[in-house]
Amino acid sequence: MSVSKFPRIAPDLMKQRLAPPTGPVRLLIDTDAANEIDDQFALAWALLSPDHMTVEAVTAEPFSFAHHRKELVAAEEALATGGKHREHMVGGFQGWINRLHGQGRRAADLEFVGPAEGMELSYTEILTIYDKLGIDSGGKVFRGADRYMEAADQPVKSEAVDAIIDLAKSGDDPLYIAAMGCVTNIASALWIAPEIVHDIVVIWTSAYPSTAPHGNRPSLNLVQDLAASRLIFDSGVPHIYLPGYHVGAQLKISLPEMQAFVRGQGAIGDYLYHLYTHNPLHTMFAISDTERRTWVIWDIIDIAWLINPEWVPTHLTTSPVLDDDLFWNKDENRHLMREAHDVQRDEIFLDFYDKLAAAKR
Repeated sequence: MSVSKFPRIAPDLMKQRLAPPTGPVRLLIDTDAANEIDDQFALAWALLSPDHMTVEAVTAEPFSFAHHRKELVAAEEALATGGKHREHMVGGFQGWINRLHGQGRRAADLEFVGPAEGMELSYTEILTIYDKLGIDSGGKVFRGADRYMEAADQPVKSEAVDAIIDLAKSGDDPLYIAAMGCVTNIASALWIAPEIVHDIVVIWTSAYPSTAPHGNRPSLNLVQDLAASRLIFDSGVPHIYLPGYHVGAQLKISLPEMQAFVRGQGAIGDYLYHLYTHNPLHTMFAISDTERRTWVIWDIIDIAWLINPEWVPTHLTTSPVLDDDLFWNKDENRHLMREAHDVQRDEIFLDFYDKLAAAKR
């Protein structure tokens, strides 16, 4: 990647862009809303928080779990021969295979959507959230990339890219972009219009902390489009990095909480409850005993930081390099980013519950 393509942001401006917000912000949400159920919670919460953010646009991201197929089959073959498969996923491929086999299913029985279909499903899901909230989505929701970037200099053009560039160049205040999935749309916009590094702040949740010794292959958000992921860390764009493991992973919610505080809270509350009790990943990952298990609502961490940065404690550090094996390499001479190291789980969900209840009234 040619990092020299991107304008260098003056240190004072970078610190200003990376500072926690003190008032309402202009926000674009970039989401793979049909991937599972957490994006819908995040989008609803953002739309119910006009005192903290104005959602100017929502863009649909591609997504696919198809990259798991090869290793899943390899894990199944390893089990059959008494071997062990090298794990690249939290929870393990062999655990996934064992659960499938326990239900009388095999790896070949799983069907995965491709990136283009994932984007279209996400586009429809975004519209559904607007509808359940009774909010007009006209002119605010855009289709994104129908495929991933093959290289940093091969952006994928889309309505989403145009919206990101147009909104970044409009208005007096920076455009915050809450990324909730792969960053193909954002990276493509940056490559096409590198000057917008001065005008946007990317908030992205994915992977492990930049000081962690672990490989980042388990992170769906990061591995789907490695060219785009590297561009976010290398371009010098102001970046609020919110690790999923194990910062965002603390944002778990249980069925009793859903029943007590979400179900019955208007059309949106009932829809979120339906998603929780009909989670597509329960079927895909062959997860059983779901009534007693919690589920991580990862992506609300982006919105939580915007509503109250104290709920997502962060620090300034240098942007890491993602190596070929998907491990972080730290270089203290690199540009700054802001990184989360904890969450105030209860405060975050309490605010979410309160916003749902207020919207019902």
